[in-house]
Amino acid sequence: MSDSKVYSGVFPIAPTTFRDDESIDVESQRRAIDFMIAAGVDGICILANYSEQFSLTDAERDRLQAVCIEQANGRVPMIVTTSHFSARIAAERSRSAQEAGAAMVMMMPPYHGATLRVDVEGLRRFFSTVADAIDIPIMIQDAPMSGTPLPASVLAELAIEIPNVQYLKVESPKAADKLKAVIEIAGDACPGPFDGEEGITLIPDLEAGATGTMPSAMIPEVHVDILRRWQTGDREGARDVWESWLPMIHYENRQCGLLATKVLMKEGGVIASDAVRAPLTPLSPMIRAGLIEHARRRNPLVTRWSGDRPSAS
Repeated sequence: MSDSKVYSGVFPIAPTTFRDDESIDVESQRRAIDFMIAAGVDGICILANYSEQFSLTDAERDRLQAVCIEQANGRVPMIVTTSHFSARIAAERSRSAQEAGAAMVMMMPPYHGATLRVDVEGLRRFFSTVADAIDIPIMIQDAPMSGTPLPASVLAELAIEIPNVQYLKVESPKAADKLKAVIEIAGDACPGPFDGEEGITLIPDLEAGATGTMPSAMIPEVHVDILRRWQTGDREGARDVWESWLPMIHYENRQCGLLATKVLMKEGGVIASDAVRAPLTPLSPMIRAGLIEHARRRNPLVTRWSGDRPSAS
């Protein structure tokens, strides 16, 4: 491996910022990166599902990858999502991410539509093909969106058999049980078990042995506070903070999805527009108002951050 550093902590998902006409807004993208870094995060993940990677052309992916890594400018490590059904294309995307300066790549297992999946041997070939193309670590994303079953035994086997597979983001049902099982089976072969899904199961996942989390970018400073408390032994304090913010996390997870971050970033002036690309639609007026009311009551950083505006490009 080219980098022996073990990453842990908070790695939020950067939203992809669009103008109202659905074109890429580079200036807002730069501000979103700066906001997350100002929140004290340990790293940032780009081009993920909450980045609307499924709505982007290959050319836009390349442009966003360059912009985000340039804007981070080495201040935090960057994870680039390189998911694709084709092992060859996933490998090409991963090689490109490494060349651009990514510290790690993340990908879901290959899938397409409701029925096209691969078996365990196909998973081994897929992740081995990607691993052979790069030197940086791979994070496997175990997400309901893929629909591909990834039992703990399979995740552990992949980590043991493929040296680059060092990180897992588990956000499937009963995540804590799965994380604990993977950790017990894989041991040192999996130094980076991560929580996901907006941190809605964060404390149980930390209790199971997770060392990091990859939430949205809605309240990154809150997740940082929770992780710092947990890492320094203040577990009751970490639970108290998580529980106090859990209603807002639940509102995001169940009512808003990826739009929550964009709505609050726009409300706070971090980005210019909360637009998503069709066929996605804006939040209903009722849900939008409810989200903003949650934020007004709790005063997260996203509603009050004001960094220097980056140069437009």
